[in-house]
Amino acid sequence: MDPESSESGVCGCCGPLRPRYKRLVDNIFPEDPKDGLSKSDMEKLTFYAVSAPEKLDRIGAYLAERLSRDVVRHRYGYVVIAMEALDQLLMACHSQSIKPFVESFLHMVAKLLESREPDLQVLGTNSFVKFANIEEDTPSYHRRYDFFVSQFSAMCHSTHEDPETRTRIRVAGIKGLQGVVRKTVNDELQAIIWEPQHMDKLIPSMLFNMQDSEDLDSTPSGAGQDGDENPAALAESCFRELLGRAAYGNMNNAVRPVLVHLDSHHLWDPNEFAVSCFRIIMYSIQAQHSHHVIQQVLNHLDHHNKNTPRVRAGIVQVLLETVAIAAKGSVGPTVLEVFNTLLKHLRMSVDFELGETSRRNSSSSVSSGRGKESEERIVQNAIIQTIGFFGGNLPDYQRAEVMMFVMGKVPENLSAPLLLGGLTSPWFQKSHLRLCPQVTSGFKSKSMAAALPPPFLDPLFSISLMEDSELRQLVLEILHNIIDRHDNRAKLRGIRIIPNVAALKIKREKISKQDVAFMKKHGQQLYRHIYLGCKEEDNVHKNFELLFTTLATVTIELANEEVVIDLIRLAIALQDMALGSEENMPMFIRCGINALVAAYLNFLSQMIANPPFCQHVSKVIELRNLDAPYLLPEHIFRDKCRLPESLDKEDRQLYFQTADMAECLAGPGYNAERLSIPYIPQVTGTNAFHGSASVSGRQAGRTGCWETRSRMLLKFQLAEEITFETLKKAIDTTGLEEQEREKRRQVMEKFQKAPFEEIAAHCESKANMLHDRLAQIFELTIRPPPSPSGVVSISAGHTQHQSVPIYEMKFPDLCVY
Repeated sequence: MDPESSESGVCGCCGPLRPRYKRLVDNIFPEDPKDGLSKSDMEKLTFYAVSAPEKLDRIGAYLAERLSRDVVRHRYGYVVIAMEALDQLLMACHSQSIKPFVESFLHMVAKLLESREPDLQVLGTNSFVKFANIEEDTPSYHRRYDFFVSQFSAMCHSTHEDPETRTRIRVAGIKGLQGVVRKTVNDELQAIIWEPQHMDKLIPSMLFNMQDSEDLDSTPSGAGQDGDENPAALAESCFRELLGRAAYGNMNNAVRPVLVHLDSHHLWDPNEFAVSCFRIIMYSIQAQHSHHVIQQVLNHLDHHNKNTPRVRAGIVQVLLETVAIAAKGSVGPTVLEVFNTLLKHLRMSVDFELGETSRRNSSSSVSSGRGKESEERIVQNAIIQTIGFFGGNLPDYQRAEVMMFVMGKVPENLSAPLLLGGLTSPWFQKSHLRLCPQVTSGFKSKSMAAALPPPFLDPLFSISLMEDSELRQLVLEILHNIIDRHDNRAKLRGIRIIPNVAALKIKREKISKQDVAFMKKHGQQLYRHIYLGCKEEDNVHKNFELLFTTLATVTIELANEEVVIDLIRLAIALQDMALGSEENMPMFIRCGINALVAAYLNFLSQMIANPPFCQHVSKVIELRNLDAPYLLPEHIFRDKCRLPESLDKEDRQLYFQTADMAECLAGPGYNAERLSIPYIPQVTGTNAFHGSASVSGRQAGRTGCWETRSRMLLKFQLAEEITFETLKKAIDTTGLEEQEREKRRQVMEKFQKAPFEEIAAHCESKANMLHDRLAQIFELTIRPPPSPSGVVSISAGHTQHQSVPIYEMKFPDLCVY
């Protein structure tokens, strides 16, 4: 009878009758544990295990029994010897029979991790890490690592009193988690590790140690640690490894615990750690998964839409980092979604700011209101910076779409008072427009028609005539970014009389046919808005600088012979407007317009290289230097420039004369005869119906934003509005501006003083008129189809088409078979 089969009946004192594997196991333990593992006996045990792999499970079970007994009796020397023996057996045996042995091994590791002795916990972790690095031949169908994930995560959060011991335990916990990750992520049968209940333990444990790195580095024990013993560095390495192995379907489960951890530990304000975490995430994951992370952050921003401004600003700044990295690769289909979400939060932030300002005006808490306002501005600036950076890294074809998308989000009625305390919000429009200069920065388009399509150009020009000078400046900067395709703006910075334009080394190309067609179609619209933008009373030095750059850039990029004549006509019209007496214009604006004309004509004359034209311009400038320096940009835009009481219109030598310039340009190439035709701002495109009612720039801007919305309604009124009397009234603009101003004042007074019932009735009547008109349209366009029998009846004055059942219809004989 085999002695191993009757081991239960043999007395324990009969050593020679004990099973061989037990005797071999017992022999590796010396009498004094300080002597360590007996190498010769260990070699015998290893040879036996390799020769008889079916005995591995019994060897493992017996070692586990001895280890459990030694742990209970606190004989830790023998515990270390047992774990060393287990490690050597694991490394030596790679057969099918190793599976039961692994179960015994994991049971012993769990026993060590459950103990409260740090040395045993570290010992068990080291053994598990060695096991994790072994590649098994066949997958395991029943093995689970739930206990190890929980235990290693708890070790990562160790709060031991001794700093060195605490660091050892945390490092061991991180190494254990890293071993679990390596053992499971590549095994399809262990996909359960990516489930939320495990990720909610793995990710926060790593982030906790990464977050706690400053405290550990400040201690004496943490100052000299290398990468393997530094919890923060080790946790970051494990975090990167985990994210690098994340598949497409696991990204949400991997990112969500990060956001929850940042919320729980209030790490959005300040957000340095949050930014660092998402940098690691974006650089660790596969590039095609970037849009998952962006989507998660956007959803998180929506979830915190009513949180404090600094928290929202922190999330937006994190989004900026993710977008900045993702923009270099693939961002998937989330481009417009990113912009839509950010614009929504920008509008909400402005609403919060306006609401706080309204409450502050109605209360006495001035200081708290200012603090709240400044915090909301932080959110708005962060959103604008994020959109600008993201848009600036997109390809040109996507930038054009984004620009139109952003312009579509700009509030249409820019001059109407908001309902919040009757306050206007120029910041609301500026916050949207400030996005476009950043998106269009570096924008290079081969065709102006593609870069400035009408859906983008029309609202942009309408905004360019608002009462706020900063809004007009933003519009001009957007135009500069789009029109200037050769980066000449830096050379043209500052409105001045340039003595030698050739020294600037302007880069230019021959104007293309597409751009010639663009100027023929939209040139008059561009000239009109430049003309009307110059006469605004709140223009400052920067406005004139940007206007000069606009004219110069158009000359470089889009000017052929015909456009040059149009630009000269525009300059002369600006000069005549500044000298005219019918315009109620401040003297600074009059002198500024004259200075703008002088600077531009000086630039234009040298660009077209026409010596007589250059001589005429130089002569006028020299005379102004002597007699009227306030008509030159170097003088009028100084801080302490003395302004004249009036401009001497009779001194013709101080001003540019149309006849002299026409004589200079006479000859082949230029149609100088057109200079004798005075320039009059023309209403083109979608502004045609509103131009007659908004001759002044301010009214044109206010009504321009409503053109698209009311275009369909105006089509039905076209026949009765466009008459000879209408055109006559459109030409005769005397007193029109005063009438419009009085009408606007009456409307404002009515809405401020009239009772609510009267205002509601007025609005209801307008709504009823719109509904009646829509009903007429639908009645004309939507009718039930008549039946084939053509039966028609008239009742109550209305025509009715009566349907006939198909079995009663009479068909021709040829249709019946």
